[in-house]
Amino acid sequence: MDDVIATFRPGLFDGQTVLVTGGSSGIGLAIAQGFARLGGSVIAVGSSATKLAANRADPPCAGIRFEQVDVRDPAAITAFARGLATLDVLVNAAGIARPEAEFEDDTWNEVLDVNLTSQMRFAMATRPLLAASQGSIINVASMLSYVTDALVPAYGASKTGVLGLTRHLAHAFGPEGIRVNAIAPGYHKTDMTRGLWTDPEPAEKIAARSALKRWGTVDDLVGTALFLASPAAGFITGVDLPVDGGFVVGGF
Repeated sequence: MDDVIATFRPGLFDGQTVLVTGGSSGIGLAIAQGFARLGGSVIAVGSSATKLAANRADPPCAGIRFEQVDVRDPAAITAFARGLATLDVLVNAAGIARPEAEFEDDTWNEVLDVNLTSQMRFAMATRPLLAASQGSIINVASMLSYVTDALVPAYGASKTGVLGLTRHLAHAFGPEGIRVNAIAPGYHKTDMTRGLWTDPEPAEKIAARSALKRWGTVDDLVGTALFLASPAAGFITGVDLPVDGGFVVGGF
């Protein structure tokens, strides 16, 4: 991540408060660390008490405030937001996938609740604070917003919905000075994709479709988030930016 951070002005987010959902691991944690290294006062929320406790003791996470919030609980989100004095950036990175089980009604609803509805809940709960700061929202979508995976219909539907939500909120919140954009990760090495990148056959097949012939890392997403929250992106809103090494436009 050092090269990414060096691209930006030191202290770029000094005095700014950043909230990252799904911030206890994977993509969310990497983005939280990126904002913290550029001076942001970062709050990372997650559901696992074990992960949160481990992060609090981890030196690379120094300076990040970790809080447990159930993103499926509207009352908990509202109460948490009311406890914030200010907010400049909201990163909606909470997400789950339940391969094969997503055809079942309860699992379908759970995946959509975490991946899509929680983004709307956090956006609405923090809207007054973001309007006051003229801040921005960054929603995490997916390459499955554009292509399919037959094993995860709820995940694909939820991440496609993130694109629609991003565009609609950009116009709903725009008059208040709030920008809303989305990042669409491709195949990145996270716990969620571990079964693929640790298996040589699918790992090589996925890398081959990428224009850059490799898997992404969570660090590959950090610079995009920092850019979208920065003054350099001050007239960018309502867009979705694929960060997938060219996977979606490739072919096997």
